[in-house]
This record gives sequence, structure tokens and C-alpha cells, in this order.
Amino acid sequence: MVEFTLNGEAQKLDVPPDTPLLWVLRDHLGMTGTRFGCGIGQCGACTVHFNGQPMRSCQLPAAALAGSQITTIEALSHVVQEAWLEHQVPQCGYCQSGQLMAAAALLDRNPRPSDDDIDAWMTNLCRCATYQRIRSAIHAAAATLPEPEPEVPEELDDAGETDGEGEE
Repeated sequence: MVEFTLNGEAQKLDVPPDTPLLWVLRDHLGMTGTRFGCGIGQCGACTVHFNGQPMRSCQLPAAALAGSQITTIEALSHVVQEAWLEHQVPQCGYCQSGQLMAAAALLDRNPRPSDDDIDAWMTNLCRCATYQRIRSAIHAAAATLPEPEPEVPEELDDAGETDGEGEE
């Protein structure tokens, strides 16, 4: 028996511990938005968020789900979805749920990614090769996000040491 949270709702399932999350979602919970692509974690069509991190669900066994938070494309609500449509990213559409999950995770961590950041992060494969549209959509979505808060350095005294506030 494994207990976890899926899209904000508690789940309790009796599945073999080696069952990949992909099949838990599709076969046991009827969540078919997460797609089977390659089954070996290379294509990214099955990407979901596992405790806030993008993860290939075909490679994540049910035994690892205990106490976790899983978000699938069915629950994604992110500015990247609108940009995807505006930039006509989907062609065949097969990889899109995984692409969107990966792009949303990127923008959640880096709201102003460079082309190099996008290329390094977006390792999902697209059979239709819409990579330039994907990049454009990510930049467009990023432009709608609020400016990130600048990091404020800890106050230094004249000797270059911290002021000691908050220390015991």
C-alpha cells in the first residue's frame, strides 16, 4: 500500500512496489495526460512534478511515492501554457504534456532563463522538432512573470564582517 498526494488529493493504492508511476497514473488512476514515450527515461513525454521537481514518471517506482507530492499536466496552471498556444508550439502534440511540465519547472526556478539555460534544462524530445517555438514560448512566458526579488546581501560592518544580528 502506498500513500501520496496527487494534484492536491490524497491517494492510497495497493500496487506492486516496482510499478512505474507512469502506469500508476494511467492504469490505476485514469490520468492519461502523462504520456508513455520511450519507457527508459530518455524522451520526457512522461514528465511530472515529483515533490516540485520534474521527473520522468516511467523511471519512478511506486515504492518511492510514499508521502510524496505529485503534480501532473491535469493540474498544471502556469503562464507557459498560454505562451505555448500563442507560439503554436504543438504539432502532433504527443510530447507536449512533458514539455509543459519541464518548462513550468524551469520558470519556477529561473524566471529569466537565457537560451543556454533553456537548452540545458529542456532535455525532452520533440518528434516534430519545434524546439525554436518551445524556446520562444518559454521566453514569452518569462516576460509575463514578475521581476524576481534581488538578493539582499547581509549587512557588513567596516571590517567586512557581518553585524552579528540573528547570531546567538
